[in-house]
Amino acid sequence: MKKSHDPLEKFPQEQVRSAIRSGINQAKEQRDKQTRVASKRRKRLYALGSVAAAFAILVGSSYVSPALASSLAQIPIIGSVFGNSDLIGLQQAQKKGLTNEIGETQTVNGISVTLAELLYDQNNITLGLFIESDEELDPFYFGAGMDFTINGRNPAGATGSYGEEILSTTTRTAIQEINVTDDMPEQFELGLMLRGEKGETWYFSTPVEKMTDIQTIPVQHTQTVDGVTLTVKEMSVSETGLSIAYESSEEETDFDLSRGGNIEFLIEDQDGNEVAGRSGGVTGERVKDSIVFKSNKQFDPIDSTVTELTITPYVVIPSAGGGVEIDENGNEKEIEYKGDSIKPIEFSSFQVQIK
Repeated sequence: MKKSHDPLEKFPQEQVRSAIRSGINQAKEQRDKQTRVASKRRKRLYALGSVAAAFAILVGSSYVSPALASSLAQIPIIGSVFGNSDLIGLQQAQKKGLTNEIGETQTVNGISVTLAELLYDQNNITLGLFIESDEELDPFYFGAGMDFTINGRNPAGATGSYGEEILSTTTRTAIQEINVTDDMPEQFELGLMLRGEKGETWYFSTPVEKMTDIQTIPVQHTQTVDGVTLTVKEMSVSETGLSIAYESSEEETDFDLSRGGNIEFLIEDQDGNEVAGRSGGVTGERVKDSIVFKSNKQFDPIDSTVTELTITPYVVIPSAGGGVEIDENGNEKEIEYKGDSIKPIEFSSFQVQIK
């Protein structure tokens, strides 16, 4: 994977801030325009990412910003945000040098945020952050994490998760996952914006390039059960993980009663060993009298001995939940959860050959 820019060069902070602001404004204008055009359609986006796991401490690799290096000198545990996470794919990525090491720090109002490392595998972008403050920070100071743009635009379909490990009252690490369901370019400029509780804003911009050696396996498996049509389009396999791209449609107009957005997969190899799931959000859209969902589900890496996988789709019925609906005028509306009325589905298992 391509490494980051030369850290010794002076970072063009004002130009970056201007570019990110411009990109975000363009994204908002584009979204508003799309909303107006789709005046007869109502959409709902779901971000059903898994809760990020606990992460330990970060140290950079070839270069660490001065603010980050100062903090690390006071902390006994040494590693990296990815290397010390409990996610096998991120551990392997860091160990094998597949991550993009950034080490860029922006300081606002006494709070230094370092974009430490980045990984782009399949359609999943993972960011590792280190945060240090002069004063004590509230536990949820940064809310749900970063807003982002791809080449200055906000992708139409994106979900993800954000989680922090609080190391002390003034320091913490964070990992943010961005899962994009649209077709993604092999390389692009990623714009990032993090907001603080008191109105602070940190801007970052960095080139991103997808890691190589990703095996794409066409699947095109379709089955219809109880009015829900599931199509698994393809599977991607790399050293950092496995992903399943699927689409579902259901003759249902109520998002709260639809089941396509709650589909998960049990994966087992030819010896019956389960491949653990990691994350993968879902985007949903009402199309005429149906609801269509799209997602890329992420799983742990598989080793070279795996030759066949058995995949069993199933529906998870949450005990609680809800959503946000965006009407034709761009207004958001909180939606009450109706999970007690959701019916289970029994899908059939199918096999995918890896070699």
